[in-house]
Amino acid sequence: MEKINAVITGVGGYVPDYILTNDEISKMVDTNDEWIMTRIGVKERHILNEEGLGSSYMARKAAKQLMKKTGANPDDIDLVVVATTTPDYHFPSTASILCDKLGLKNAFAFDLQAACSGFLFLMETAANFIRSGRYKKIIIVGADKMSSMVNYTDRATCPIFGDGAAAFMIEPTTEDYGIMDSILRTDGKGLPFLHMKAGGSVCPPSYFTVDNKMHYLHQEGRTVFKYAVSSMSDVSAAIAEKNGLTRDTIDWIVPHQANVRIIEAVAHRLEVPMDKVLVNIEHYGNTSAGTLPLCIWDFEDKLKKGDNIIFTAFGAGFTWGAVYVKWGYDGKKES
Repeated sequence: MEKINAVITGVGGYVPDYILTNDEISKMVDTNDEWIMTRIGVKERHILNEEGLGSSYMARKAAKQLMKKTGANPDDIDLVVVATTTPDYHFPSTASILCDKLGLKNAFAFDLQAACSGFLFLMETAANFIRSGRYKKIIIVGADKMSSMVNYTDRATCPIFGDGAAAFMIEPTTEDYGIMDSILRTDGKGLPFLHMKAGGSVCPPSYFTVDNKMHYLHQEGRTVFKYAVSSMSDVSAAIAEKNGLTRDTIDWIVPHQANVRIIEAVAHRLEVPMDKVLVNIEHYGNTSAGTLPLCIWDFEDKLKKGDNIIFTAFGAGFTWGAVYVKWGYDGKKES
């Protein structure tokens, strides 16, 4: 029996129209464009600021574009998985809302929560559903409305994050392309350094939690930075070595877009020049589970069939990993 591989056959994306610039942020908190660009590398971020719209809205836009580009029939979609830390509701899942909005009748759907590593974990999850032989068309979406949990009076975190979503179609192939290998890790050490204090079952919402600003993202930046650099660098080097990839045979690195200095450190560790690293943090900021697929959406026209790509990310938990993909088609510019 021929070996089944899971290959990425298309990508769709969406970012909201409203752009929050560094100049605007410097009116909210004591900062400036130079400080933000030097330390984080973000010039602007897209914000979903219309009343009543959440992550499912952006996910729907991205998935609709994906289905149109790939010519997918809604009845043929078997599975939808959404990686998000900012679901529309505690329940039902954002993926279930997406199924309804896309008119999918034959899919089952669920959310996956691994913070900024969410899409990395999604790729491995979808690949295994394909490898099982039972599923033929899977949509995976990374979607986060980070503005919904950012405190815009906190100068340490508010310049970092933006909103956005992107989606991949994953299908079976017997060719030697697709999601080839992964190394994924979670250690649980990161709880004190990156979390939202209230809103969950440990600390349900109350007047006290709201008054004390406990429903915002809390991050101890230095600690997270240190762990992110070492974890992403080590795991990227490990997956390259495991698959016999060298600086010459790696075509692209797709790193989580959290901080330009983390991205540069990972490239340095792999001895890969920055022109082989896909970076769009300047225009989007950190969209959490959205960063990896948004990078591919942005740079799709650069990709060639057979390109060796290493995806890597690091997120709350701590969660981190790397996925090795042999790209399955020649990207082309939208006409």
